[in-house]
Amino acid sequence: MVISKSELRAEARARRKRLAQASPDAANRLASHADALLDALFGREAGWAQEVARGRRLTVALYRARGAEIDPAILARVLMERSCDLCLPVVEVADAPLVFRAWAPGQALIPDLAGSPAPLAAATVVGPDLILCPLLAFDLQGGRLGQGGGYYDRTLAARPGVAFVGLAYAGQEADRLPMEPHDIPLHGVLTEVGYTACRKV
Repeated sequence: MVISKSELRAEARARRKRLAQASPDAANRLASHADALLDALFGREAGWAQEVARGRRLTVALYRARGAEIDPAILARVLMERSCDLCLPVVEVADAPLVFRAWAPGQALIPDLAGSPAPLAAATVVGPDLILCPLLAFDLQGGRLGQGGGYYDRTLAARPGVAFVGLAYAGQEADRLPMEPHDIPLHGVLTEVGYTACRKV
């Protein structure tokens, strides 16, 4: 019997809710692995040290947690301590790639077209080096089960070369998720137990 994506999403939402209730400290533990994430994606082999020496700063796209999504708020503060600039995704046009606006914790937010908290329209539009996204489930081949809107897939298709990492509870891992041709796999997943690479950047 083949399970539809809608059924998979319903099961994954219920599982994520249970994990959130069982691990209230997961976001704090996830944030403690920020250095492992940055080293894996932008370490010496990636040549990021030379970019930093030239005064370049890493721009990281986060999200504002909704429902049982693992909250990146603590991770945001850690990344700022590591001299990263932050931004949030914004839906400005339906069925189009996301736009990213500069943001820092404490700054005002307003709902975007999809109802997600987003920086004000006057905020600077930026291009992230790393996109961190929420998810319903993931597998170690880079498969990701999202909400079904396709915004991250469209965004990554328009931004080749940008690192793409899911934030999740470790218990959200699945054996193998169905992938469609337009689905763009994750480079890795950061959970409360650490960073796991799925493919090279």
